[in-house]
Amino acid sequence: MSLPKLTFSDDQAEAHDRLAELLRGAGVDIDAATTTPRAKGKSRVMAVIGKAGSGKTLLLAELTRAVEEAGVDIVSGDWEGKRRRDRRTLSVLAPTNKAASVLRARGVPATTIHRILYTPVYAPEYEAIAEWLAGQGERPEVEGLTDIALDRAHAFYQAQKSIPGALAAAGLRGSDFITGWKRRDDPLDIGFVDESSMLDEKQFEDLAEIFDTLVLFGDPAQLAPVGQSGEMVFDRFGDAKKCVLHRVHRQETDNPILDLAHALGDEALTFEAFERMIEDAARRDDRVVVAPRVNADLMARSPVLVWRNKTRIRLIQAFRASHAAPPDRLVPGEPLICDGIELPLKHRKRRIELEAKGLIKGAQVVFLGDGKKPGFSRLHVFGADDPQVSVASIIKIELPGEEEPFIPFAAKMGAAFLHGAAVTIHKAQGSQWPEVQVFAPDLWAAARAGRIEAGLPLWKRLAYVAITRAETRLHWVTRYALARPTRELRTDDLAAAPAPLKLEAEDDVA
Repeated sequence: MSLPKLTFSDDQAEAHDRLAELLRGAGVDIDAATTTPRAKGKSRVMAVIGKAGSGKTLLLAELTRAVEEAGVDIVSGDWEGKRRRDRRTLSVLAPTNKAASVLRARGVPATTIHRILYTPVYAPEYEAIAEWLAGQGERPEVEGLTDIALDRAHAFYQAQKSIPGALAAAGLRGSDFITGWKRRDDPLDIGFVDESSMLDEKQFEDLAEIFDTLVLFGDPAQLAPVGQSGEMVFDRFGDAKKCVLHRVHRQETDNPILDLAHALGDEALTFEAFERMIEDAARRDDRVVVAPRVNADLMARSPVLVWRNKTRIRLIQAFRASHAAPPDRLVPGEPLICDGIELPLKHRKRRIELEAKGLIKGAQVVFLGDGKKPGFSRLHVFGADDPQVSVASIIKIELPGEEEPFIPFAAKMGAAFLHGAAVTIHKAQGSQWPEVQVFAPDLWAAARAGRIEAGLPLWKRLAYVAITRAETRLHWVTRYALARPTRELRTDDLAAAPAPLKLEAEDDVA
């Protein structure tokens, strides 16, 4: 057998070999770089589990490259191209748009689970552009698009394999080239699912209906989905269906944030001892900061992570007050979190369109201003191919001590949003930010409560998830206090979508 192109640790190499055997059973030989036609048979599933820094993403990226080199087509969910009877397919999936965008930034062509369950229908002239970009057709001539616009689309696609992103670079919007959405009818072969600790049973069942072979990549130390009794879908797999990565890799061993996360695995560690470890790390390394109060400037782009809802609501109110935000409207630059789509069942098509724009539950957005229609908001959706949209919105501002949120304005139905200056640690799973503030008084309260989840103290699970959301710097906030902001809320740092090439009315989505 040929060796993998990268040098793996022993546990990665073992996982690679076991997964290569699984894929061979599915007709994809990544060692010989060959495929055989899809054959009907029993479904195959395996999980690769390991804590932060154990190399799950590296292994996923290498397997994706090897499968593609074997001649397997990558199905991204934004466009699928001409169907071939003998083609083999792979999709790399994540539960949220933000998690998918983290993978795409590392060169892995990931998409969301939703975009695989529902596929777009393209207008014929733009289908021809997609085929050309994917190498399945000649360069087309499309009325209204110049050669310069097509060159922009081509350059974008070479850098990032996204058809909607490439068409947006040419000056188009989704409503120009996507005429509708439909539930996937045809099955696919192989699915790699990142952040699978976030999967609930229904999502896993949906994926099992679509894919013959599923490989789940997940962190067993994270928090299980709400309502699943602390259990993740891969917890039920036997040892034969699990590959466990133990080693923290050399490039990560000098990372104090990961050191703190892994220290939580010590059964004897108390909350007080852990705080002393954080203080020691902060004295040695500026990537760990012990802060006496919350930084209001950071809250505009990365939320404070808390355990209790009452803490979240109080911090949001303090943030809004510090920016003199009026109670009856939002200020451009305020962060929001999508809380789902509020539409009746008969408007299923509208729901699919909104979710396809990245407005799935938990999506992070920034309010840019009111839309042209009453009840509409202009938003920047982080992680979306075409991030700036105008949608019918239901904005909910929660108030301390009040059961019902205050709604400054709202459409009759559409995408619902909560304020995003602070979020619960549960909701933060699957996301990462360069700098993260963790509200320590809440974790201390969880430690005092003595709650256990799946055999581990809840405060340790919360702390582990919260800490590993930080990419470069961790802020450990020790007091119930908010520092005054040093700058006003802004939107000029958010990349705007390319301007349309033709003048037309604003395309609001109801």
